[in-house]
Order: sequence, then C-alpha cells, then structure tokens
Amino acid sequence: MPSTMLPSKMFNKILIANRGEIACRIIRTCQQLGVKTVAVCSEADRKALHTQLADEVVCLGPAEAAQSYLDMEKVLAAARQTGAQAIHPGYGFLSENATFSQRCAEEGIVFIGPKANAITAMGSKQEAKAMMEDAGVPVLPGYHGDKQDDDTLRQAAMKVGFPLMLKASAGGGGKGMRVVYDAEEIDAAIAGARREAMQAFGDDRMLVEKCLLQPRHVEIQVFCDEHGNGVYLFERDCSVQRRHQKIIEEAPAPGLSPSLRKDMGEAALKAAKAINYTGAGTVEFLLEGNEFWFMEMNTRLQVEHPVTELITGTDLVEWQLLVASGEKLPMTQQQLLPSGHAMEVRLYAESPDNGFLPATGHIDVLHEPSDLPGIRIDSGIQQGDDVSVWYDPMLSKIIAHGADRDEARERLITALENMQLGGVDTNRDYLIRVLRHKAFAEAVLTTRFVEQHGDTLGPREPELQPALAAAALFKLKQAEQAPVATDTGWRLNQQATAPVFFWQDQERLTARIVLQGEDKATLKAAEGEFSFSYKLQNDTAVIAANGKQHAFRLGCNGKTLYLTGADHQFGWSMQSPVNPGAGEDDGGLHAPMPGTIVEVLAKAGTEVTQDTPLVIMEAMKMEHTIRAPANGVVTAIHFNAGEQVEQNAVLIDFEQHEETEA
Repeated sequence: MPSTMLPSKMFNKILIANRGEIACRIIRTCQQLGVKTVAVCSEADRKALHTQLADEVVCLGPAEAAQSYLDMEKVLAAARQTGAQAIHPGYGFLSENATFSQRCAEEGIVFIGPKANAITAMGSKQEAKAMMEDAGVPVLPGYHGDKQDDDTLRQAAMKVGFPLMLKASAGGGGKGMRVVYDAEEIDAAIAGARREAMQAFGDDRMLVEKCLLQPRHVEIQVFCDEHGNGVYLFERDCSVQRRHQKIIEEAPAPGLSPSLRKDMGEAALKAAKAINYTGAGTVEFLLEGNEFWFMEMNTRLQVEHPVTELITGTDLVEWQLLVASGEKLPMTQQQLLPSGHAMEVRLYAESPDNGFLPATGHIDVLHEPSDLPGIRIDSGIQQGDDVSVWYDPMLSKIIAHGADRDEARERLITALENMQLGGVDTNRDYLIRVLRHKAFAEAVLTTRFVEQHGDTLGPREPELQPALAAAALFKLKQAEQAPVATDTGWRLNQQATAPVFFWQDQERLTARIVLQGEDKATLKAAEGEFSFSYKLQNDTAVIAANGKQHAFRLGCNGKTLYLTGADHQFGWSMQSPVNPGAGEDDGGLHAPMPGTIVEVLAKAGTEVTQDTPLVIMEAMKMEHTIRAPANGVVTAIHFNAGEQVEQNAVLIDFEQHEETEA
C-alpha cells in the first residue's frame, strides 16, 4: 500500500511513456500519492482508458509506435511542454532503451528506472552473461561471442549440441528465439530468429545456448537504491509459457526449499550489484532440480509484478518513485516476509482455437469481476474500446491472492469464469483449462508444460442446449412478453411459447421455447428437445437439467447476445447477416488477421509442395507464416513486403494440383 507520509523530494508531476494497463496502473498509484500525471497517446489511442485517468494528455502522432510511443524526442518534448519532472516508461516501448535514459538525463528529466550504463550492460544478453560469469553467477554453457556470421553460429550449435536455444542478444519477450532439435533445422532457425530480432530490436546478433529438457523459469524481483541498499522480494514461477510468452505467473514458486530460495535471491542481488543497479529489476533463472542458471536481467518493472506486491504487501510503483526521487528503500531484507500465495494470468486478444492468432474488434460488453474476494484486476480497457492491430494484444491482468496456492488458484478460476468480454476473441477459456489441469493443480511445472499437455488443453465442444435455452429466455425477456417480477428474479408467463432465432457464422439457429410453469421450460431445436428449469436475475441466467447447473452471464449490445459460461463464451447475432453468401472458398490464400507483410517467399508461377512457406506476416508483435495448403502452383501475388493488409484479404492466388492415383 502507498505510504501515508511522503518525502518532500517526491515528484509533483510525472509523464507516463506508455499505454494500456501499465499506464493505468501507474496512474492509480500516483493518484494515491498525490502526484499529477501526464499521459501520452497515439492518434489510435485518443479515447483510451489511460488518457481518461491522467490529469493531462499529449498526443504524440500516428498509430504506428515508431511515430508515437517509440519516438523519444516527441516524448521528451511532451515532458518539457507539461513541466513533468520525471518519466515512467512502464514496460516495453522505451523502458529498456539506454539512449532514452541518457537523453532524459541530458534534459534534466528523471528517468524512473536504472541508469543508461546498467541498461546497456544487461541489454545485450551476450555481454550480460560474460559479466555474470565474472561475478560468480551460474550461467548456462553456450556461445556468447562477437563473431556473428552464420557459419560461426552453425559451428557453435554443433559444439553445444541439440536441443539448443537460439536467442536474440538484444531482446526479450520471446522475440527472436528458436528451439532447434537437430542440425537440419539450424539454417532456417538462424534466418528466422535473425529476421524477427531485427524487426523487434533493430539488432540481429544471436546467442547459442544449451536447451534444458525439463527446466522451470523462476525469476527474482530485486530493488536497489542510490545509497547502496538492495533487497530481493522473493521469486516468481513463470514456467507455464507458450512461444516463450508467459501464461501464468505465481509467487512464491512452489516447492522451493528455504535454502534454495535464499541462494537464488542472493545470486540475483549479486547480479544487480555487479552493475551498480538502481530501481526495480528482475533477474531470470532457469531451474532444474536444485541447480539454477542465469538467463537474463530485465531492467524494468515486469508485467507480473502484482504477484510480488500481493505476497509482500508492497507497491512497487511507489518504490520506484521513491528511489528515483533519491530516497532510500522503504524496507530492509529482514522486514520482507512473504504472506500467502498469488497467481496472475494475462488476458490477451487472441484466438486459441485458431492457432492463437491475434484478434481485433470492438469491445461490445465488458464485465471485470474485481469485487470478488482476493481478486485484483489491472486493466487498460473499457466497454466501447476498439482493439486494433497496432499494439501488444494484452488487454488486462487478473490476479488472485489466497492463504495458499490452492485458494489462489480456485479464486483465479472463479474470477475468469465471471470475466465477460464480448466482441473480441480472448484466451479466457484457455486460461481456465490450464488452471484446472491436474498437472498444474499439482504444481508439476516446466517450461514445456504447454507442449507436454497440448492435447488436453485444446478446445472443448461446448454444450449448446443450455446456452441456447438461456439465450432464448433472455430474448423473450427483452421482447417483454408479459414478465412477472419476483423477489428471487424474473419469470416468464406460464404456458407461453415462442420461436427464437440467432445467427452464428452465417448459420441461423432456430428454436422454439415452451414455458411450462414453476420456472420450467422445454427447448425444441435441431438437436432435439431439452427440458430444464431456470432462473433469470438481472444479467445472469441459471439453467438446470439432468442434475447439472449451467450459469451464464448475459450481455447484449443490441445486435449481439453474449453468454459467458464457466467453460465457453457464445456470441450470437440477433440480426440476420447482411451478406449471407460471404466467406465462400475463392481459391485464394487469405490473411488470417490484419497486419503487415514481412516477406513474400514465392513468385507467381512457382510450383510448390504442401506446407511450403509462402508469406510471412506480422501483427501485434508476432510472426505468422502462411504455407501452401497442398501441392500446387502460385498463380498470382497481390501484396509486397511492407504493405498493410486487412483480415481476410486475398494475399495469393493458389491452384491446387489434382490428386492422381499411383
């Protein structure tokens, strides 16, 4: 919690050089501290939540981050214009940019983060590992050298052995990383990792490291001030990942002995002090058994910092402001004692049932269950927002705190079951499946968790009839077919019958509901008859049948009805589609999402075999390769590298060869 007595040196006004949930989260701490805030935004974010919470707003420029959030001179000009004494970079964007930290110092503006030399030291994984070896921090075997030609990397790979990990020296967040399992994959992996690293960081230098088979990803939160004091605020387990992006983070890490926890904490603090670090930082380790190895140091606040705050009772943003203003750390190592267990998930705009492709759209309905016990939601969205292709797809973070791990996990599941976001695909259902998984519940954690359990984490076939029953009742209620108010909820007239229609992916769902008194009804649809009892109250519906209860949260924007259940969210149009014939196969390969063409790998007239890479797209900081669906020929190409495309745009005309019998 923020301090009630603040030092006289505390800033009066800071600028937040970020957007989304982290900008909102920083603003809320500043509001409690009485510090004025300046938000910056792009033209695409003029109505975003963080601009509404801040005291002042400066628009930096176009939606493209390079012309707005990443333009350090525009950010500095905004700080000068508004009289901001300091700049908080959040995470991402300019947060680990040593040049920006230095420019702030030159302008007499405090950068709320480490000094430029510390960012530089840890910004190159190559140099960081060499420094950690010198400091006596354990480092994985591999190649971290200056020679960066493909042949050198190839030879290093053969020396390290397989499986191995290729990593962008300058990066993080899973960008520019490839796991390579045999020598045949190495050339393509180097090319792909280099290209992705150059796009993300402007630097294509690579590291080659031994890849552990069953590691855990455990990181230590460290904090240092300018007076030589430093503490570690214990560890977070971030092992459950997909494509090197964290899915679930928790603190403390399950199963660590007190001695191992102490050893890792002291090693992390040793790493920070080796570079004269100040501010908040995270030292990331790979852990296997009781051995751990330095992986990298993030010289900023981490996305998952709330779980540390919840088990330590601290506000790390407040700590950042105190340290940046020249104050000493508010607590000593002896005063820091973990309490309970915390767990966090990241709600992404993405489609898990469609290869986790980034999703865009309009947030038609939104319910965030922040009123549940032990639940904290760090959100950057509001109903009515548009989720665009321009930025990271993370929408919000849902965090639970409990007396122990089981309580935190159960609270987090309940919160997700009550989280409703209609209009944009999200990973909500997938997160619930991971949290409920037996191996996760038993804390059997490795960075291979998703790979090992992928078959059991896939989409479930939802039960349609209970959802259709709830939707039909809601639609009848909206039509005001003789409702009767009661103390327990809303009831329909007895013996009523009416047809209801919905549309899903151009297909019409037709049903007839027959009300039979005492809150009982029968649904007659293509799937057969479904008899049930029900209760409608406000925006919830409970359907009971065959000994099971199905609870749904109802949300409607006038055109689409959203029903959010414990396992699945349905979105059904209540209006007939304008273009019923759309979506028929036209023989082209379509863009699965809006984005930018990174590279075109084929030419018109090229004969290709099935799965040949044809086009590489990028959207929301992720690459997606479009491959040949069968043996055939590329007959035309409609876009060039660097061009923007809309979802479903025809990228390539493709003619499939007819199958011939052998």
